[in-house]
Amino acid sequence: MTRAAEVAEWITKNLPDLVAEHGVPGAQIAVLVDGEVVDTAAGVVSKATGVPVTTDAVFQIGSITKVWTATLVQQLVNEGLLDLDRPVRDYLPEFVVADEAASATITTRQLLCHVSGVEGDLFTDTGANEDAVQRYVGTLADAAQLFPPGERFSYCNSGYVVLGRLVEVLRGKPFNTALREQLITPLGLEHVATHIGEAILELPAIGHVGKDVLPAPVYSLTPSNAPAGAVLSMRARSLLGFVRMHLSDSAFDGMREPQVDLPPLDLMGGHWGLGWMLFDYPGGTVIGHDGGTLGQSAFLRVVPEAGVAVAMLTNGGDVLALYRKVFGHLLGELAGVRLPELAQVPAEPEPIDAHRTAGTYRSTMLDLELEVRENGSAWLTMIPRTPEAKVLLGEVEPVELVRLDENRLISTKQEMGRHSVYVLVGEDSQGRARYLHNGRAVARAAE
Repeated sequence: MTRAAEVAEWITKNLPDLVAEHGVPGAQIAVLVDGEVVDTAAGVVSKATGVPVTTDAVFQIGSITKVWTATLVQQLVNEGLLDLDRPVRDYLPEFVVADEAASATITTRQLLCHVSGVEGDLFTDTGANEDAVQRYVGTLADAAQLFPPGERFSYCNSGYVVLGRLVEVLRGKPFNTALREQLITPLGLEHVATHIGEAILELPAIGHVGKDVLPAPVYSLTPSNAPAGAVLSMRARSLLGFVRMHLSDSAFDGMREPQVDLPPLDLMGGHWGLGWMLFDYPGGTVIGHDGGTLGQSAFLRVVPEAGVAVAMLTNGGDVLALYRKVFGHLLGELAGVRLPELAQVPAEPEPIDAHRTAGTYRSTMLDLELEVRENGSAWLTMIPRTPEAKVLLGEVEPVELVRLDENRLISTKQEMGRHSVYVLVGEDSQGRARYLHNGRAVARAAE
């Protein structure tokens, strides 16, 4: 029996029980091994309809879209149409954020690896027409500058919409058209939807949210954020068709070279490339990306040296636990790679430094209010500041945090299979942390 046949047997046998065990309504898995792709599906596309998931159903891949956007950008570089280290404004004269110096100097490379310093979570709805991305970029004039360009990593959705607009201008066509003409059609990928009008012609999975894991109230995030991961949907097999291109065409190898170090955030890897997340797993280097939309979660891991890739698309429930079981088994068996252990709460945590830590950390979407108690622990309260944040966060209860190490805090309660880790970054003139970092550098609010 070939390795591909063995994998097919394992995923087909185990996925139905695993989705049931972890309360996941539906899922697809696809695996690339020895040049062959095998896949399977289990569960339902929606608990409201009970329609079974098939291997051709389409799930939203969320922020994995960023790797597709980065690939469109790399194609422009390969063709000599774009220099990653020239200011974006050289190509997009209309690019303006709140800080004029940043507006004039931010480069494409800085946007690709999330070091531009621009406020990232801006989900402004500019409609669903072909000019939505262009109009979105026009709304960024008030986007805050969190730190000077290039100073540090802070995950930035808005930056990837700017990259999408860059593709539009240099290709002379809307982003979704460029996506289809430059990647989807040349790669022969089937069952891929770039917008909701295409998704309804497929079998679309519906996200499920909340403690009761019920169908989400809307299908997707606003189309204006399409280049960052709001709407692109596909089957898991098609996602691996895209990965095969990256493994076979050396013109894209530079995308997986490290560009920036990340804070020790547990799940996000140690470095970021040009679109790719880079993980130093026990047993080998892994590239990948994760994606999350309204009740849908996607996971992609690739071991380039082994020619192995695993994709899993889901629509709610305890997806992280499912991910760890599936990927832990498959990456170990096929590539000798182990998933690192997740951070755990110390048995006897040292007290948190109240002066350094306490306060309000503010982004456009939400406030993070951090109160340090007399016992040395802290309570974190997330307060949505926009309608979009209220939808994404749902009902949020305060979270107890304790000291993990000198610069990190960890939640005492496990949510979705893990304890959340927050990193204290920088220092202001009073010796207080400048940022509370949870993937995004959330700045301390001015008093």
